[in-house]
Amino acid sequence: MKLPRTDYFQGVLQLRGINDEILSFVANQIEKRNDVAVTKTVKLGNGFDLYITSQKFIRILGKKLKDSFGGELKISSKLHTTNRQGKELYRVNVLFRLSKHKKGDIVSVRGDEVRLISIGKKIFARNLKTGKKVTIRSNELN
Repeated sequence: MKLPRTDYFQGVLQLRGINDEILSFVANQIEKRNDVAVTKTVKLGNGFDLYITSQKFIRILGKKLKDSFGGELKISSKLHTTNRQGKELYRVNVLFRLSKHKKGDIVSVRGDEVRLISIGKKIFARNLKTGKKVTIRSNELN
């Protein structure tokens, strides 16, 4: 494979609040592909930014991270340039933030003990006393 220019990238995978297991998962996914490269890595206080040469791969990897580890996923794109034919070219940012809690955890919410069923845009839990399913806002999980 021809190595890309060191300043070329189609998007940024932003990893926040992650652990070593997630880092090795990402590295493994990138190694599997010979058409994808990381051209720059920036270490931040709370995570990493990986500049990657494939926009499609970044989106797929973000979804795999969310499915495997839970947490928060935000995908946004920004107009980067216009090519000679007038087509707009975008760069994508995929933010993955690991949640402090995971599926199956028992937490106290509004004075009740609940077991977390799923964590995503909406958080669902089951009340341990009543057995009813409840929806929780993310700011209630602190």
